Amino acid sequence: MFKSTLLRAGGLSAVARTALRPSLYRPLSAAFMSTEIRKAIEDAVGSAPVVLFMKGTPEFPQCGFSKATIGILGQQGVDPTKFAAYNVLEDPELREAIKEFTEWPTIPQLFVNEEFVGGCDVIKSMARSGELTELLEEADVLVPEDPVESAEKPAEKQ
Repeated sequence: MFKSTLLRAGGLSAVARTALRPSLYRPLSAAFMSTEIRKAIEDAVGSAPVVLFMKGTPEFPQCGFSKATIGILGQQGVDPTKFAAYNVLEDPELREAIKEFTEWPTIPQLFVNEEFVGGCDVIKSMARSGELTELLEEADVLVPEDPVESAEKPAEKQ
């Protein structure tokens, strides 16, 4: 059932797949989340083009990995109107269920256009390679460039 959810959402990104190392990844125990929590997660994932399940809030992240991920999304220029964050510390059931939903053992977890992208290490790697910028541009979730500012920049001389 969880594989079909990932496939329906486009599956794991290439970076997320390569980040799974057998020594670090343990299949989660089959807790079988409730229908209600599954629906709540699906609704949350669909609530904005960019969705982050994190510890804390964007203003007050409660772990270094969540803070780093928020920082990267800010540096990339993600439009706040196209972004939603969910604090897993407020709901222990959500904290465990999101891991089961994605079959990913850590928090934070990033979704773009309802596709699970990965956690902090994956996001860092994608940011370094330029893959994150491409993904966010294709998803049209970046703050648009200010046309006034663009017009004021002098053209490069050739």
